[in-house]
Amino acid sequence: MRHSLPLAPQFYVTAPQPCPYLEGRMERKLFTALQGEHANTLNDSLSRQGFRRSQNVLYRPSCSDCAACLSARISVEAFRPSRSQRRTIKRNAHLRRRATSAWATEDQYDLFRRYLDARHADGGMADMDVFDFAAMVEETPIRSRVIEYTHGNELDAVCLTDVLGDGLSMVYSFYTPDVPAQSLGTYMILDHIEIAREAGLPYVYLGYWVPGSPKMGYKASFSGLEVFRRGAWETFKSPDAYSADTHPLMTDPIAEQVSNISLPDLRG
Repeated sequence: MRHSLPLAPQFYVTAPQPCPYLEGRMERKLFTALQGEHANTLNDSLSRQGFRRSQNVLYRPSCSDCAACLSARISVEAFRPSRSQRRTIKRNAHLRRRATSAWATEDQYDLFRRYLDARHADGGMADMDVFDFAAMVEETPIRSRVIEYTHGNELDAVCLTDVLGDGLSMVYSFYTPDVPAQSLGTYMILDHIEIAREAGLPYVYLGYWVPGSPKMGYKASFSGLEVFRRGAWETFKSPDAYSADTHPLMTDPIAEQVSNISLPDLRG
């Protein structure tokens, strides 16, 4: 007997767990499966509504009394590099970009482990082995690419990137921790802005910006930044204009959140 997937995505909520961004808080996520022939359409639509992809799942923060996490993207047209960012581009002019299919390699995993051990040894990904890494890279039902940055035979930085209808989504990036002065994380964002410009794509999606979280502070340094807030994208003002305060009325009930999601027509 043949079974078909339901046309309307089914949404679920994770159990609360410690927030990785703000100490002492609990996070909860709203998520749905990303699968089937309409995966690209669904990913495009929900990405424009603050969702992010992790393998074959789309998720968005849905905490009970906190709305600090804001999906962030850069408008390619509005972006202007700062003096510091122009210096970062010059410092990394020796790197060569190479785009490949979403396929994991040993060199990538070795660099990934060095990055985690140096920068996120106590994070949620610290115990990922080579099979977990391969799943993160390869289990994608949509159009994804691995962007590698090399000099000579050395692999310096890697970004797993999704190609959306309206931009590039930087799913996860990592780089050699040995040369902090090169600002490789910033450089990859700057280069993705250039890739999007060359491809005629208007946005580069960065994931979440969280006021009060030092881990996410760097995203506020990019001009042309937009954040998804209260159901719409708005031009980023300044870090001081956004609050990380908690309140039991900050977020809508789950049923209301789901009903307000705009779903694409998946009937063909």
